[in-house]
Amino acid sequence: MKSPARHQITELLAEWREGKQSALDELYPLVYDELHRLARRYMSRERKDHTLQTTALINEAYVRMVDQKNVNWANRSHFFAISAQIMRRILIDHARRHRYAKRGGGAQQVSLEEVAAIVPDQGRELVRLDEALKTLAERDPRRSQVVELRYFGGLNNEEIAGVLHVSENTVTRDWNMARAWLYQQLTENATP
Repeated sequence: MKSPARHQITELLAEWREGKQSALDELYPLVYDELHRLARRYMSRERKDHTLQTTALINEAYVRMVDQKNVNWANRSHFFAISAQIMRRILIDHARRHRYAKRGGGAQQVSLEEVAAIVPDQGRELVRLDEALKTLAERDPRRSQVVELRYFGGLNNEEIAGVLHVSENTVTRDWNMARAWLYQQLTENATP
């Protein structure tokens, strides 16, 4: 059975989709805690000195979601799945900008030894994962979506099945196959 908050979120998304702007104002307090949990989960995987803070990630993601046009918000799970994708894009864009800055994009010159000693490059791993996911999306879009929804969105198999309109068994198979494929891609292409 749906909790009252879950049902209310789905109703507000439907009202927002229909153009009722006040629904957006009512929605934010209901989704903030879950968005914060998602953002915290993402940020826990980032380097300790990351310049993007959890609250900034939430706010940027929410602004981008509000700017989404022609999104048919199906339900709460769909909303958080899109939220997870947007947060992932923000962090990847941030990592790419960080790599650009490290390569001389206006940054002070520092030797490679100094950089290696000070900052482990987790941004590079995030970019590699993103590239592998893009390749997976080209080969098998549904499996790529399962990874995004589960790993990045924090949705469980039941919620993913609802968003993708497939069975939970299909989600489990897709997750196992995608995880094995990604592992192979990331280990084969690992840089020493």
